[in-house]
Amino acid sequence: MKRQKRDRLERAQSRGYQAGLSGRSSDTCPYQTVDARMNWLGGWRDAREELHSGRMK
Repeated sequence: MKRQKRDRLERAQSRGYQAGLSGRSSDTCPYQTVDARMNWLGGWRDAREELHSGRMK
């Protein structure tokens, strides 16, 4: 995978994680491409799991 593509997907994951921490709905995902959307949702899920398990302060 090219670095540029990996960076874009990592950024999508990071933005999804931040959205999850801030309590936004998964329906607010701004990405249309499958890869970016999957990464955004993965980050969102990670953040929501951490919030619900009490690992975040």
